[in-house]
Amino acid sequence: MARRYIITLLLFILFIIENTIVVLFLPEAWQTRIVPHLVFVVILFASIYDHRHVGLILGICFGLLQDVVFYGAMMGQYSFAMGLSAYLIGLVFRSRRSSMSVMMIAVIVGSLLLDSILFGIYTLFKLTHETYAFNLLDHIVPNMIVQVIFALIIYVPLRRQIEKMATKRTKEETV
Repeated sequence: MARRYIITLLLFILFIIENTIVVLFLPEAWQTRIVPHLVFVVILFASIYDHRHVGLILGICFGLLQDVVFYGAMMGQYSFAMGLSAYLIGLVFRSRRSSMSVMMIAVIVGSLLLDSILFGIYTLFKLTHETYAFNLLDHIVPNMIVQVIFALIIYVPLRRQIEKMATKRTKEETV
């Protein structure tokens, strides 16, 4: 149970880091193009290595936190997109023994799915007038690169923690 609190604490710390410190390292011209979703990458890890329902709940909670803190004009777009993306990635890539290459593919597909859902919502409510091709090249691909680099950095320690948490929960359920 303590490991679950560690993952939640890690997500809160990453939420603060991605919106304060990471922005300082980005060149000024890229700050409107790249929106790092470090929390989403950790949620994808939880969705694949633990359970897709864990990813769904974490995606909804931290997506709602993202909505409340930054996007007050329209509520729920990040909550919906993060929850749905994490659930679908957990459903498709479900394996506790997924290799690093499979996890990186999952991060790429999850990032593409998240940003595409957000673009679809913004287009539906006429909040953007850009084409999908422009958005793909200008926002989605740079975000994917940042998220894959972050996923490569945290892969080994985070995978070990989540697998220990899932194994401990499985043992508790069988007893």
